[in-house]
Amino acid sequence: MRILVTGNMGYVGPAVVRHFREVFPTAMIDGFDNGYFAHCLTGATELPERKLDRQFFGDVRDLDEGALKGYDAVVHLAAVSNDPMGSRFAAVTRAINQDASARIGRLAAAAGVRNFVFASSCSVYGVAEGGPRREGDPLNPVTDYAASKIGTERELEAIDGGMVVTCLRFATACGMSDRLRLDLVLNDFVACALTSGQITVLSDGTPWRPLIDTADMARAIEWGATRPADNGGRFLVVNAGIDSANYQVRDLAAAVAAALPGTSVSINTDAPADSRSYQVDFGAFARLAPQHMPQVTLSRSIEELIAGMRRMGFADPDFRASPLIRLRVLQDHIASGRLSEALSWLSPSDPAAIAA
Repeated sequence: MRILVTGNMGYVGPAVVRHFREVFPTAMIDGFDNGYFAHCLTGATELPERKLDRQFFGDVRDLDEGALKGYDAVVHLAAVSNDPMGSRFAAVTRAINQDASARIGRLAAAAGVRNFVFASSCSVYGVAEGGPRREGDPLNPVTDYAASKIGTERELEAIDGGMVVTCLRFATACGMSDRLRLDLVLNDFVACALTSGQITVLSDGTPWRPLIDTADMARAIEWGATRPADNGGRFLVVNAGIDSANYQVRDLAAAVAAALPGTSVSINTDAPADSRSYQVDFGAFARLAPQHMPQVTLSRSIEELIAGMRRMGFADPDFRASPLIRLRVLQDHIASGRLSEALSWLSPSDPAAIAA
């Protein structure tokens, strides 16, 4: 089996690569990444990419037409990966998250790839009242990031041929990683508790967030990379998570405080309505992939975050201005003349780099 993972040097990629190497020990596993966050290692005892057979570097917008020939499965993680970055780089988000993703899907189909997995998001439901959202329910994207995920799903559905396409609408990611992000709700709360002993919830605490640990995202991706067409259809959009992991934000703050005694929680009861609040029904995923359902509990995710941050000596109360925030990394690349505003790498001889 030959597998390509795009965007493997981000937050989720190390867990996917590690899991694939465990379950497919003899497979040829390659990575393809632009390297924006390659240096953002957080307490890793070894380079995550050591478990790959090959690491390729490049921009998914420029992937060669023949690059996917010979692969059995393509896992497409590469994206401008959250709402603040999507807002700051709206046009680039469309170009990378949707246009390039759809093109890679078409190239994969033309190359004879058997399974294509796209990392979509439950954020497509936006503000959703009236109970847990199923895959066929109306969508309400409130960010450029969410809109790009919907656009990609629709373009992938239009691809002809026999390639099995799985769009996994993931719950909000959480958990420790070899390239940790702290611009995610649970991770942020743990960081706050460790550095200041206080969690400040900016909303009134009532918004809903389903969660999924990176380790369980990897398990879901394994299923998508191997499932036959008769298990869900040739093209499938499915919510990826578990019903029991639908939480309100205030419950997440309370769980972190319980794990770190002495932590106080402050909730802004006068805050305006949150722009995202959705419960999600994961029943379809449970029926189709019963052996790949999430296994990591909320308490375990919190424990592993605490242990991982302590292992890396994390003690920065100003972490929101640190490289653990992905937008900050991109802004630093641009300010230093390494990246253009289009998020393309610049060489020292480029006029834009010299001007920077």
